[in-house]
Amino acid sequence: MIDKKSVLFVCVHNAGRSQMAAAYLTHLAGDRVEVRSAGSAPADSVNAAVVEAMLEEGIDIGAEVPKVLTTEAVEESDVVITMGCGDVCPVFPGKRYEDWQLADPAGQGVEAVRPIRDEIRGRIEALIAEIAPAGATA
Repeated sequence: MIDKKSVLFVCVHNAGRSQMAAAYLTHLAGDRVEVRSAGSAPADSVNAAVVEAMLEEGIDIGAEVPKVLTTEAVEESDVVITMGCGDVCPVFPGKRYEDWQLADPAGQGVEAVRPIRDEIRGRIEALIAEIAPAGATA
């Protein structure tokens, strides 16, 4: 039996990049991974262009709500992936931290969001292969 890994995606507003990453990880890994997302300064709602871009992939994140980053969310996660939030994220020993340099979809139309979405999908697929390969059971 393999321990189920938990991943936390963090960006400033939790309205774009981290929402896309969390949605892809949930969609592609199913229940093999526990998924969280949060923002250091959450927006009021998820970016409409991000919602539209993800709908093109058959993933509806329209009901998602940006969440505030908490120390508990970091403590409870095995992997913490930041996306442009700098040093705001608390650091705990024994956690794996990655900083994904991605363009910010804020204020962009769906045409600008698509390449960001596609890059996130590729990174998520690589992450799944590493922490929760197919055939592994939690």
